[in-house]
Amino acid sequence: MLDVYSIRKDFPILERKINGHNLVYVDNAATTHKPIQVIEAIREFYMKYNANVHRGVHTLSQEASDLYESARVDVAKLINADPEEIIFVKNATEGINLVAYAWGLPNLDRGDIVLHTLMDHHATVVPFYIVSKYKGFRQRMIGITDDGYIDMGDYEDKLRLNPRIVTFPHVSNMLSTVNDAKKLIKMAHEYGALVILDATQSVPHMKVDVKELDVDFMVFSAHKMCGPTGVGVVYVKKEHYSSMNPFLGGGDMIKDVGYNEYMEPTVTYNDVPVMYEAGTQNIVGISVYPKSIEYLEKLSFEYIHEHVRKLAWETYEALRELPNIEVYGPESSRDRAGLVSFNVKGFSAHEVAAYLDSLGIAVRSGHHCTGPLHKRLGISSSARISYYIYNTFEEVEYIVDALRRLVS
Repeated sequence: MLDVYSIRKDFPILERKINGHNLVYVDNAATTHKPIQVIEAIREFYMKYNANVHRGVHTLSQEASDLYESARVDVAKLINADPEEIIFVKNATEGINLVAYAWGLPNLDRGDIVLHTLMDHHATVVPFYIVSKYKGFRQRMIGITDDGYIDMGDYEDKLRLNPRIVTFPHVSNMLSTVNDAKKLIKMAHEYGALVILDATQSVPHMKVDVKELDVDFMVFSAHKMCGPTGVGVVYVKKEHYSSMNPFLGGGDMIKDVGYNEYMEPTVTYNDVPVMYEAGTQNIVGISVYPKSIEYLEKLSFEYIHEHVRKLAWETYEALRELPNIEVYGPESSRDRAGLVSFNVKGFSAHEVAAYLDSLGIAVRSGHHCTGPLHKRLGISSSARISYYIYNTFEEVEYIVDALRRLVS
């Protein structure tokens, strides 16, 4: 079991008062807070190691480069990948864009199909939508069932269209559905499709093994797991590098730029994965990211997943019992993660969020970058409660009581 009250002592922001109330922060699917260990590591980096990486022979540059590349090794271990399969970007959104442009532009053509699900985040749909305007391929969306699962019959029907690539979230950031990623990936491979897994809501909560899943591409972000903002990760199965082109051009992603006898520029790219990390990265964020991984691994991802799932399930069951509240997603605790989306009849999602904020409760409201999913559910927006390691069952009771008073 997690000692939540000891954990909370590591997060200074939780001592804040909001509108005269103790802060109850349940917007963790958007971003999590940072423990003092990560905050101090950022401070230490700037005080001791601040320099650019890969470009200097002086001591500070060498030390910064070692920290940066050590982070790549630690992130690879986290998901059971090889270090050269890890590309650092600024967030998961940029990661999907990288795959859409670096793999999509050279490989997708008119007549090809890219499959998404109705529970996909906009960030997995829009990059391919933009690239499709250059290449002429089509996008199709896989339906979901009324109880919040991917429609497996529709999925198989659309796989028969022989798509080139399939995207889906490991965990829905609105429905809380934990998708059977291994099964979905295996089915896609049987039809010759590659898979991009959006793991932004799973890697922070559970152990994810890319080798076991046999996934082709995967993205996630540090800031959703107690790490710094501005750090995203793209996993690329190494065999796919040969069919990809660089995403961004500039410093560090090249070995040499020159010119030939006709005064035309010549370019020799750097080795992977640095080929895909043009320009100065978020060096401090990447270098410090392993501190958050270390923090979470000491707690155990197994316990983290169980803790947030129990908090969310207790919330889900309590809200279902209240009148005039509609709760979304699977009705089985086994298939749900650590968040709950809902609406209160007679109030907009933003009004609900503002009311809760007046009591110190921070929730998300809106479409959560899942417009197609909200359209499928027949709603324009929803409020979302999402838990993490520092949330307590007392906070669940406080939230439920606040909503009970609202509906009455």
